[in-house]
Order: sequence, then C-alpha cells, then structure tokens
Amino acid sequence: MPRVCVFDVNETLLDLGALDPHFEQAFGNAGMRRAWFLQLLQSALVATVTGAYSDFGTIGGAALEMVAEREGVELSDEDKQRILGGMRELPPHPEVAESLDLLRDAGLRLATLTNSTQQVAQAQMDNSGLRDYFEQILSADDVKRLKPAPEPYRMAAQSLGVEVEGVCLVAAHAWDVAGALRAGCAAAFVARPGMVLDPLVERPDVVGADLREVAESILEAEKA
Repeated sequence: MPRVCVFDVNETLLDLGALDPHFEQAFGNAGMRRAWFLQLLQSALVATVTGAYSDFGTIGGAALEMVAEREGVELSDEDKQRILGGMRELPPHPEVAESLDLLRDAGLRLATLTNSTQQVAQAQMDNSGLRDYFEQILSADDVKRLKPAPEPYRMAAQSLGVEVEGVCLVAAHAWDVAGALRAGCAAAFVARPGMVLDPLVERPDVVGADLREVAESILEAEKA
C-alpha cells in the first residue's frame, strides 16, 4: 500500500447528518438532506462531464433550489444560509480521530482532497478539530475540475511530491473510488451505511465498514 493517504472529506471524515435539523426546519423532513446531497453530486458530475465548471458551493446552492422547487417549498435566505453555512461546521464521525491517530502514528502521510473550495475545506478542518492530522488540505477547485475527473487526484500527487500510484485515496463514495483508481491511485472504501461499491469498477485495495476498519486494514497491508 502507498504511504500517502489522501482523504475525501464530506461523509468520509465528516458527518452530514448534522445538517438534518436544518432540513427538518426548512422542509419539515430531515430526509431531504440526502435528496439534496444526491442532487448536488449529480449536478457536479454533469458540470464536470460537460466542462462547465462551477465551484462546489455554487453547485450546492443551485441543488438546494432544485430540491426546494421539486418539493414546492419556499426557502428563506436564513434557511439557505443555515444549510450551506452548516457545511463548514460538520462534526467528524465518532471513530475518525482515533483512526487518523493510528495511521499517523504508523508514519503514514495524511492529506485531504475535497471538491469544496479551499476556504470551505480549511474551515471544515479547523472547526472539526482535525486540521493537525493533515500536512495538506487540497481542493479540486485549484484545478477547476471536480472529482471524479482525473485532474484533482493528479494534482494531489504532484502537490505531495509523489507519483499518482503513490497515493491511496480514502473515500465513502463509489464514484470517488472509481475516479481515483482510474487516475492511477490506490483506493480504500469506507462503506458507511447506505454506501456500496459499483460492480462495474475494479474493487479497491481496502474496504471497511468505518474508518477504523479501513485504517487497520491499511496497516495490515503495510506489514504484508
């Protein structure tokens, strides 16, 4: 396994469930958070495939408007700010800090790679208390191409001073794993509830139910 682990942020490290009360207040249904994030991912993929770049936050706002229109809900500016601003203040999943401790203590290099802008990514790491684990906080916005396009993974490798095959991307999204593998990285999949791998994509090197399992498997592979 590569000794450089690059982590996706939203859902992989940080818990989007913290936004549920905001969706309950705005839509009367906390479950609309999942509908919004799926629309955000779909819109981001469409933008990437068609070459019409917008930053992730702008896409997130547009996706929120689409979901509101679909549901026949009038969102106030305060509703929008609570939801979109809440992305900066997401807490880590319970096992994340101890899992990062395991990897860091074993001498692995750690960084993050997110579709969020640099400003949002920095705020997320600062507010979650995870900043000190990572030597670099990287944003796909720097190359104006969102994951799973190959450019962000290649940029991460270049920024960290390694070949792309020297990077292991850790993510809870099948599309992110697919992008990393097809860009030449290794990958590890965090199979959080509801997350499954795409059978049309080669299986990543490591799969675990949470980040603790993934970290332990990465370290076992290191020993082997």
